[in-house]
Parts: sequence; structure tokens; C-alpha cells
Amino acid sequence: MAASAHLFDFQIRLPEAAPEKPRLVPPPPPAQPGERDDVRQLRAALKARVAAKVTSAMELIRALERRRRDDVLATTLAPLDALLGGGLPRGKVVELAGRRSSGRYSIAMATLAAATSAGEAAVLIDVGDHFDPQLAAANGVDLRRMLWIRPKNLKHAVMAAEMIAATGFQCAVVDTGLHPIRGRRVPDATWVRLARSAEAHGTAMLISTPYPLTGTTSEALITANARANWSGGGATPRILVSIDVRITLEKHRHQRPGGSETLTFRAIESCLD
Repeated sequence: MAASAHLFDFQIRLPEAAPEKPRLVPPPPPAQPGERDDVRQLRAALKARVAAKVTSAMELIRALERRRRDDVLATTLAPLDALLGGGLPRGKVVELAGRRSSGRYSIAMATLAAATSAGEAAVLIDVGDHFDPQLAAANGVDLRRMLWIRPKNLKHAVMAAEMIAATGFQCAVVDTGLHPIRGRRVPDATWVRLARSAEAHGTAMLISTPYPLTGTTSEALITANARANWSGGGATPRILVSIDVRITLEKHRHQRPGGSETLTFRAIESCLD
């Protein structure tokens, strides 16, 4: 009987306490759009004239971001800036196409001089290896604010431009040199990737080419044709006085194409007279 009772006690177990159900943490309150409470109270305590100038850090970052994307980089060449609506648009690619002695390299140097004189960090990606630092410095380029890259071919030039845009340079000029361009043509997807990089980082990018390369990825396409003006004739030696560059807006996403302007570059010898 004792053995049966012991077996019965072993088979019947006392009920255990039910486990405590996990309690869910309530979700955080949704973020309210607009300004913070402390900023709102500070503005309410100030006069209207002063309150309008008080801004939070996030609002300041957004304002600077909008300004960086909406502004243009003036080239200080009035006819070119007029065609582009004020200058090179930041975050966009502008292509300048022209044959030999068309004046596009002078336009590229003027763009670098304007950018570095304004305190911007600029880069020249020189595929044709035509850059002369002494002449550039004499024409207003601040070499302390300019990076000179000499790639071997067009593919390396586009890769360098994409990496430079990601580092924060606000002005990039890619000069592909004369025809024929070093290296094969790059795929269209490469230009698309370059345009997206420029837009993401707000870089004003000028592509100087002997013939159009970027296709539909560029914001604008400008062609250049030059005519030389000479002094003297007959038995006397002829002296180059100036070069008139006719620039034409062939394509623009936000403006009507077809407009033309004339740039005049005077020779150094004629300027000394």
C-alpha cells in the first residue's frame, strides 16, 4: 500500500505557475514635422525682425543644400554665361564641342580662372596634356586651388572625374584634347554615371571635346567656331590680333536652343600695343 501511494505521488505533479507574458514596449511617438519646440519658443520671445533670422542647424543645412544646387558657377565670360542662364549649373554636365583652334581651351582656362578666383576648389583633367601652368597663372588661374590630373585615355579621365566629384570639388573641367581622342569611346552608361555623380555632389562639370560625346546625359551642349583676326599684309609680317569665337547653344534642357554669342580673345602681343 505504501508502494502504491509512493507511485501515485510520483505520477501526479503539482500545477506550476503560468509564465508571465512579455510586455511590449510602446512605440515611440511620431516625429512632428516643422521646427522644434525650443526653437519655436525662442522665436516667440524675440522680436519679429530678429526671429526671422533665427534658424536651427537642420534648417541651415537644408538652406545651404538648396543654395548649392540652385546656384550657378559664373565663368566671367558674359556671352557664355548669357547662353547658360548665368553660368555653369552646379550639379550638371555641360559639354563644349569644337574643332582644332576653336577657342574651347581658352574657355576652359577662363572657367578655371573664374572658379579659383572665387575661392572654389577646381580640377583640370587634361587628356590631351596641353596645360601650361605658367600661362594659366598669367591668365588668372590660382594654381594653389587647382588640381591637375593627366590621365592616359578617355576612360581614365571619366573615372577620375567621377571620383573627384565625390571628394567635394565644386568645379571640374575635362579636356579630352584634339582629334583623335586617346583611347576608345566609353559606353553611354559611363556618362550617365558621371552625370549622376555630379548631381549628387553639386559639381559644376565642363566637358571640352572635339565632337559631342556625352549624348543625352549633358544639361547643355555648346559648339564653338573661331575666326582669327590678323594685322598687316603684303610684305609686312602678319600679326595675330584676336580670335572671335562664335558659340551656339545646340541643346539645353530648360532653355530654347539656337542662341548664339561671340567671344573675343585678344592676343598678348596686341594687348601690349
